[in-house]
Amino acid sequence: MREATLPFPVLQPHQTHDDRVVVVDNPAMTRADLEGVDALVTAIPGFAIGVRTADCVPVLLYDPCHKVVAAIHSGWRGTVARISQKTIRVMAEQFGTVASDIKGVIGPCIGPDSFQVGQEVAEEFRNAAFPMKEILSDRGKRVEGTMQGGLHIDLWQANRWLLTEMGVQDCNIQTAGICTYQHNELFFSARHEGRHCGRIINCIKLGN
Repeated sequence: MREATLPFPVLQPHQTHDDRVVVVDNPAMTRADLEGVDALVTAIPGFAIGVRTADCVPVLLYDPCHKVVAAIHSGWRGTVARISQKTIRVMAEQFGTVASDIKGVIGPCIGPDSFQVGQEVAEEFRNAAFPMKEILSDRGKRVEGTMQGGLHIDLWQANRWLLTEMGVQDCNIQTAGICTYQHNELFFSARHEGRHCGRIINCIKLGN
């Protein structure tokens, strides 16, 4: 949130809206080591990892059986690229994670009423085989200068669908349901303020 202070150091990558996932196995790693990375996975106890967002979707994952956590930056491009699914595959390959054991959180991000998109963005989701009836709504004539009308994508549902398609149980996924665009007095919103605004730090760590 805008006025929040991190209670502990958090390793954050230099995100580029791509789908690269890195396993953090050395607590000495720094942001300089994580250029072009949009998801982190770690099993280091007491070591916090996080991603920066301002309308993009933060996805946090926890495997309680193998004691592994992940922090994912999933903007609309990362969502189309299925970065959360790629992260789960990395967790499975490196640590033996079973998707049905995972607990997930979809944090504050731009909501469906505010994520108005053009036809070209909608086509990106369609071409990536997303369930368009579940995530796309046509709200009629677009009202210039507002988020009224036009095509809207539900990134909350799109990311929830990605997790359940991988085998994460729906009952183990918590969606914050907070729109950063509508609540920009509390959260940073790049669409509302411009891309040079501040960022929300979404972090997760294992207990010692």
